[in-house]
Amino acid sequence: MSDAEIITTVVTAAIFFDGNQTKACDYMKDNHLVANMLEKSRFNQRLHGISILMNNLFHQARMILNEVINCTEYFLDSFPVSMCDNIRIFNVKLIKSEEYRGYIVSKKHYFYGVRVQLLTIKSCVPVEFVFLPSSAAV
Repeated sequence: MSDAEIITTVVTAAIFFDGNQTKACDYMKDNHLVANMLEKSRFNQRLHGISILMNNLFHQARMILNEVINCTEYFLDSFPVSMCDNIRIFNVKLIKSEEYRGYIVSKKHYFYGVRVQLLTIKSCVPVEFVFLPSSAAV
């Protein structure tokens, strides 16, 4: 399976299957769109292996978008991506640090996870994003 087929499957998952890569892999395999579909674990290994390539791809797309749109007004927003609520922190095995414990002021709610800082142009098209620990000041 080529890198292009992996990226195509990931984009298909994002557009048509709400990010569910397993459903996208099954769809691509059932409709003979990818000849040699990998198993779930091997697919994820390959996907993580080409993450640098995908980051460069998104960076290039952002640069092209900035050239074409020529926008000077941007919006900056952040939103939480919680792994669990505050009460279940002791069960989390992926990340173990106090900096990932955050607070959502509008909901008066503690959570454990990351914050996504999102930069968009005036017409709400995302231009750039970054993942930060949830305790990072916004």
